[in-house]
Amino acid sequence: MATVLIVAPVFALIAAGYASVLFRFVSETAHKGISEFAFSIAIPALLFRTIVVSEFPDVSPWRMWGAYYGALAITWIAALALSACLRERREDREDGVVFAIGSVYGNIVMLGIPLVLSALGNEAAGPMSLILSVNTPLLWLCGILQMELVSRKRTGSVLSVIRPVLADLARNPLMLAIGFGVVWRFTGLGLNPVVDRTIELLAQAGSPAALIALGINLFRFEVKGEMLSVAAMSALKLLAMPAVAFVLAKLLGLPPVAAGVIVLFAAMPTGANAYIFAAQYQRLVNPVSGAVALGTLLAAVTLPVVVVIVAGVR
Repeated sequence: MATVLIVAPVFALIAAGYASVLFRFVSETAHKGISEFAFSIAIPALLFRTIVVSEFPDVSPWRMWGAYYGALAITWIAALALSACLRERREDREDGVVFAIGSVYGNIVMLGIPLVLSALGNEAAGPMSLILSVNTPLLWLCGILQMELVSRKRTGSVLSVIRPVLADLARNPLMLAIGFGVVWRFTGLGLNPVVDRTIELLAQAGSPAALIALGINLFRFEVKGEMLSVAAMSALKLLAMPAVAFVLAKLLGLPPVAAGVIVLFAAMPTGANAYIFAAQYQRLVNPVSGAVALGTLLAAVTLPVVVVIVAGVR
């Protein structure tokens, strides 16, 4: 019953967002404004406040990164190998990179943050921030560099590839909120009660707004294209990656909350950023779109199981 109380409201809000477009209460473009509010204002406020006021367990960032990105790397390699078997033309190695991105790039912001906080509480904010602080730039950087390598189209230096990623990182509201939160926490000044209550009100809107935006956004994703590729990406993302993350978290001796964050983040379905990457290179656009839609639907079944496992470990 406790698992239902954690997971059901999350997917109910996603369904509400989808239904609001289906029944034309809002337009398909409404997700842009709601997403901008969620990811530029509300969720940064949530991250900033939880980092400043919460008590965090002492956990090594290297062990956290080792468990999560170790699982990601193993899944990435498996995806490249599986993609080579599925492709009709083995020379289309660019497809393999996009296939790998679709198999590891989880929806850890829109879906992951609300679910992890619901399941593990505010003490998960510290471990969660460690993953969030490097996830997007690292995955984009690895994807771009490998795409440049396999296509052999690089015309500039490695720095010319890295610079735009770093520039985006410096402007990212989530990264700024984490950075300012860490700095303010170290000052020991705390938050003025009025300021704290204002930020808290914004923070409370973050998770619901993100989930509603995800539901609206899902309306444009369709389960179509190469169904075998869609199923393979979904299986790697929802089953293989969290299983490997669970094993690595155990081997590295992570404390229960940190291990829970790692496993839950690894279990998130394919996110919209994977679709953006596919669209940018015009490779496997339909299969990745299908993985986003199908993965989110299947996550309604797989995530309760993961939550039960995480709760059992705790």
